[in-house]
This record gives sequence, structure tokens and C-alpha cells, in this order.
Amino acid sequence: MDRLSLYWKNATADAVGDKHGVTEKELKQIAPQIKDITKKMSDDRKAGKMKYRDLPYDEDMIEAVHREVEHFRDRCEVLLVLGIGGSALGNIALQNSLNPFTYNLMSDRTRPGPQVFVLDNVDPDQIKSIVEYVTPRIKRTIVNVVSKSGETAETASQFILFRDLLQSKLGKKYTENILATTDATGGTLREICNAEQYRTLEVPDGVGGRFSVLSAVGLFSAAMSGIDVDALLLGAAEMDKRCKDGDITKNPAALLASIHHILNNKGKIMSVMMPYSTSLYYLADWYRQLWAESLGKQFDLAGKKEVFAGQTPIKALGTTDQHSQVQLYREGPNDKLITFLEVEKFAQKLAIPSSMKHVKALDYLANSNFQTLINSEKLATEYALLESKRPTLTVLFPSISPEAVGQFLMLYEIAVSYFGSLMGINTYDQPAVQLGKDATYALMGKPGYDDLNKKIQAAVAKRDKKYMI
Repeated sequence: MDRLSLYWKNATADAVGDKHGVTEKELKQIAPQIKDITKKMSDDRKAGKMKYRDLPYDEDMIEAVHREVEHFRDRCEVLLVLGIGGSALGNIALQNSLNPFTYNLMSDRTRPGPQVFVLDNVDPDQIKSIVEYVTPRIKRTIVNVVSKSGETAETASQFILFRDLLQSKLGKKYTENILATTDATGGTLREICNAEQYRTLEVPDGVGGRFSVLSAVGLFSAAMSGIDVDALLLGAAEMDKRCKDGDITKNPAALLASIHHILNNKGKIMSVMMPYSTSLYYLADWYRQLWAESLGKQFDLAGKKEVFAGQTPIKALGTTDQHSQVQLYREGPNDKLITFLEVEKFAQKLAIPSSMKHVKALDYLANSNFQTLINSEKLATEYALLESKRPTLTVLFPSISPEAVGQFLMLYEIAVSYFGSLMGINTYDQPAVQLGKDATYALMGKPGYDDLNKKIQAAVAKRDKKYMI
């Protein structure tokens, strides 16, 4: 198996100076802490507290996913995935990284699976367009609703809508077109599943949504669309094994987290992920949730000291954002660590025709190819940032394959565990998310939220015309 690589020289003091880069002394100082964290991770894992790392080895889960794929595949032309956050971003990232850009436009004869639409918002115009599209195809439309509790407003509202659409068109047989991925034993959605006899997959216990892409949450839609999920998990397992070493120089996740931590303390409070591949762009979307929700915490691990921790994740796309963002990255505040995702070997080199060779200003492109061009663009941006003393990392994909994507996902999941431990915060909770959910319940009239609704109305809901121009 080709291995994902991390190139980190350009984030060191040797490349960008002591003020903006990691020094050898700082790595040596953090190394004992990494060793202790690695030992604690091992102990926690044995105690069942790091279940996301065990997903690649969960044979029962993998078998269940394959079983449901076999059940639904032959009668599915359109797959709708209903979810939000971790229940959707992983699905989207896998589809975009491992299926062709035009996957949904391919004919049923050439496409390896159904069309896949992941609805991760409640934009009425977007949803209505999907309703209109699937209605003539409703008999061969499968709805995969993904929610641990079933009460999240976005997913619940979508589910009610598409459940009713299926029921109105298919009658009593509508349940045959629903697969619910939810809690194994409890929750509102599980109760509905039991009452209406839906087929189900499990949201794994002890695995937060942002860590769930390598579970049934992300694997079902991937496998339905022809992605080799066994290879994906094989890659994840390979990275998991690489990240068990307590030696910071041998553990890519520990090294990645240490660099981020050291530079965060030097004012690099923003982390830009910039894939030089359109296919990998949505991995940066997935990364943003993982980094933001895991690290943005008001209090320390004990819950007593205010720390206001975090590093703001930003996505960019090479080469697109060379023309929209790099001006800021080079000459704006030196507060960013930029990580490039580079592809060593694309599936296609794609030659640049030499038909304009006679045009002097364009003859340098003759007899070249787009792979050489995009990788040259990446190297050029890396050099330009280096000249401005801006630290960068590069994650090198040997190719865009299920194994490589699996390695990437596991690398960053483990890295954020290390980073959270180094920061002294709880990596796995998200207390600040709940108030927004509760406020939505209150505004939508859910019983028990009347007092909160009154507070909202008093604070922000009624617009003061004095401040409207």
C-alpha cells in the first residue's frame, strides 16, 4: 500500500525563522508530553474510550453495511442522504474525492451506483428542487436518514417531508424505501424505526458525529456508489498503526498536532487547508468541522478555568484561491499555518495541446500536461509563502485512492486527539452547539422552551428599526 506522507520542513524555524516556525528545541521539549499522551490514548482505547480508532476493525459493522448495500442496490436509482454536520460532511467528502466530478451526470448504464444527493441544509429552494427531481423516480429512490437521536431539527424536518412523499406515492410499501442510520437502542428515530419497521444501520456508540465517517454513517452511501469501502478502511487501519508510536519522529499524527500546537502558541491561530485537487476539496470541509468542533472550547479539561482555546480552520482550493486568497496569506497578518494537499500521481495527466505554440507568450505550455501544471502551481505558491516567512505543511497523496483517503481521515482524527490533549481541553464534546439547537426548538414552538423563546424575542428576534438603513 502506498503511504500518505507529511512534509514539514517549511513549518520549521530553519525555513521561516524562530518567530514563525517550529524549532528543534521546541520539538524536544514537547516530545515527553507526546509520549505520555500516547500512553494515555492506549490506556483509554483499552477502556473503550477511543472507539473511532477501532472502526476499521469492526467486522460486524462492515458486514452490516455490505448487507444493506446488497439489499438496496439493484432497486436504487437515486439515493438521498439526510443528515447534518458529521452525518453529512463525511458522506460528501467521500463522494467527491473518490467518484468522478460528473458522477451524478453519468448514465445509469455507466455509473457504478445510484445518483447520490446529500441534503445537509434546510434551504427550501434546494429541498424543493430535489423533491421535484425524485418524484417521477420515487419507486427507485432510497432515503437514508442519518441521525443518532432523530430530534435534530434539520434532519427531522427533511425526514418528515420525504417520508410523507414516499408514503403518498408508494402507499404501505413506502417503508421499503427507507434506511435509517441511528442509535442502536434508544432515541426518537429508533422508536419510529421500531414502530414502522424500517431497515436500520447503527450510529456507533461512543463515536461523535465528526469522527463517524468510517462507520456506517459514511460507508453506506460510499459503498452504494461503488467506492471500495474495504480499501478505505484498510488505509485507515494502516494509519492507525503508524500512529501508535510514542516517538514524535515516527508518529505522523503526533508530529502534525505538535506543529499545530507550537505554532498556535506563536500566533498561528488559523489553519488553512488548501488541496491542489478539486476532488480533495471537500476533505477540507470535513476537516473544518473536525478541527472547529473539537478544539473550540471555553474551558479547560477540568471545566473550571477559562481558556478560550481553538484554531480557526479555513478551506482554500489550489489553484483557484491563488487568485483570491494568497495576497492575504502573503502580505496580511502572519497568523496562519497553511497545509497543502498534493497529489503525486493523478489518474490522468491530460496533455496540453501544442496548437498555440506559435504564440510566443504561450509556447511554454506546449507539450506539457495539466498534472505538471497543477503541481508546479502548488510548488510556486509554497515558494512564495516561504519567501514571506509563512509556515506551510504538505500532505502528499501518492494517488487519490480509497486507501489514501482512509489514511488521511484517520491521520486527522488522531491528530486532533493529540492537539486537544496538548491544549488541555475536552476534544470530544461540543457544549456550545446546544444553545443554538435549543433556540431553534424555542422559535419553532417546541413544548418546554417557552421561557427561552421569550428571552430570544427580547434579545434579537425583534429588529429595532433604528438600526435598519
